[in-house]
Amino acid sequence: MTRELQDRVAVVTGAGRGIGAAIAETLASSGAAVAVVDLDEASCADTVRRITEAGGSALAVAADVTDSDSVDRAFTRVSEELGTVGVLVNNAGVTKDNMLFKMSEQDWDTVMGVHLRGAFLCSKAAQRQMVPQRWGKIVNLSSVSALGNRGQANYSTAKAGVQGFTKTLAIELGPFGINVNAIAPGFIVSDMTATTAERLGVTFEELQQGAAAETPVRRVGQPSDIANAVSFLTSEQSSFVTGQTLYVDGGRKLG
Repeated sequence: MTRELQDRVAVVTGAGRGIGAAIAETLASSGAAVAVVDLDEASCADTVRRITEAGGSALAVAADVTDSDSVDRAFTRVSEELGTVGVLVNNAGVTKDNMLFKMSEQDWDTVMGVHLRGAFLCSKAAQRQMVPQRWGKIVNLSSVSALGNRGQANYSTAKAGVQGFTKTLAIELGPFGINVNAIAPGFIVSDMTATTAERLGVTFEELQQGAAAETPVRRVGQPSDIANAVSFLTSEQSSFVTGQTLYVDGGRKLG
């Protein structure tokens, strides 16, 4: 892999495991010094270890993306220890699935807070460092659920909001050399989809088999599929791409 992000600093939220960890490792392999951000610094240890053992540079950072003071402290620490932030991946996420008549206000607020407030606060902090250097890449994680999904009124709404947020930031930040795009994953093997299987009362293997059967490429996605898309959207090959949502879903959106 090319070292295109050499001397760049990347922040990846929700990077302690799953998709976020895969993104952090991929960006590190491209040369970036990566701030591995999650609620608990200890949960970032494995991701940081894998990056450093592979010869990369990584820093574990604890932050609550829904709290502005916590976010500001995290970005200040990153800039002091790694350098000026040039790449932000807003990946932190949570699900609180339920049918509308069973969904609590707390379940709604929690999902909105992490996905939308979190992306807002982190992007606001990142652009303060990106604008002066007139270069930056922001990638927001949306989902195919933005198109609607039974039992996910909160999550679907949040992920649709991420796409509108992405387009608006692309308009506002484009003149400063900052590209802003979103990725909408389909079914990705992760702890989150494993939890979905549990909620539905099926095994994770059964859920994967069903999802693969409904997917044109006849397989489910892996965290590396999303990480590879992030790699493209943070590279100079995508410098004329902004305000877009890339569906990485094996073709399921076509159906």
